[in-house]
Amino acid sequence: MTNKCFFFAGGGTGGHLYPAIAVAEQLSKLEPQARILFFCSSRNIDQYILSQTGFDYSILPATIFPKSPGKVIEFIKTFRQSYKTVSQEITKSKNSVVIGLGGFASGPACLAAHRKKVPLALFNVDIVPGKANQIIARWASDIFVQFADTSKYFTKTKANINIFGCPLRTSFLNPNAANAIENINLDKNKKTLLITGASSGSQSINEAVCLILDKLDQFAQDWQIVHLSGRNNLEQVSSLYEKAKISHNVLDYYNQMPDLLAATDLVVGRSGAVSVAEFAVAGVPSICIPYPHHKDRQQYLNAQKLVEAGAACIVEDLPDKKAFAENLWKELEVLMKDSQKRKQMANSCKKIAKPNASKEIAKKLIQITDIP
Repeated sequence: MTNKCFFFAGGGTGGHLYPAIAVAEQLSKLEPQARILFFCSSRNIDQYILSQTGFDYSILPATIFPKSPGKVIEFIKTFRQSYKTVSQEITKSKNSVVIGLGGFASGPACLAAHRKKVPLALFNVDIVPGKANQIIARWASDIFVQFADTSKYFTKTKANINIFGCPLRTSFLNPNAANAIENINLDKNKKTLLITGASSGSQSINEAVCLILDKLDQFAQDWQIVHLSGRNNLEQVSSLYEKAKISHNVLDYYNQMPDLLAATDLVVGRSGAVSVAEFAVAGVPSICIPYPHHKDRQQYLNAQKLVEAGAACIVEDLPDKKAFAENLWKELEVLMKDSQKRKQMANSCKKIAKPNASKEIAKKLIQITDIP
């Protein structure tokens, strides 16, 4: 039997996986003999991210709960298959813990942990918990949150609420801007504007930025753009940049975000929980564009924490794309011209940054496995 095992369960987006990878990195340092295994979803993004980490992973067939009644049977089938896979794995191990990451892939694993009496912990880095975590919380012994405001959503659970912040990969502690400058072929004498829609990209952000490219050309002498389009939008976005005078690099994705953010002077992007934590730790002023279709407005609430600290401003993602683009331009024009304002915002990031969250969470998880 393996001495200690840490099973991370969930996925579907980088926002679910990256915090877990950060903690797994710390666990591998603190407990080098421990086994670490990820139970992830079948979405391509999970395999792409995890394949580059060196950690073992097992793909669960679980699917998201369907809106169509005709697909409920398939949902139940894949849930049971996933539950069986996890149950067989975790019962092989002694001194183990299952860590739910949120999302549909976490459900079967967390239920298996509960029924097999294996300790269960949860990550909840958004201010407002998702449906999966709200249901699973009743089984957890510990819940790790980024913001104190999240505690009020878990008043019905007996779990310990640990306000440690959002765990970020080790490379955020020692980023190398020179690597990004070299890899992307940036001009080190120009300031860098980063456009990102997070791991999956954002079509609406892509469209808004491309609508104001002609206005951004006035900054061509001093600025350059790195635009992360998302894998499905690379060709379209690249074509829209063809006539742009401002220096630019359009990429579908960039894996070394710590290095890229270290080379960035201003970022425009979504405000998922991981993104706002990364902006803060990197000390980069940001224009946050919350995803507009969450009923609980979780990304707006995440971004508001940066705004309260003086580290960001918010631009709403409006249905009227011209109005959205115009509002974005108003903020961009001010910040790209005002170096003192950007400096103040960068310094304000320190008020909210928690660079040691991953290590603190790893230590707590080790304590859980030490309990007889």
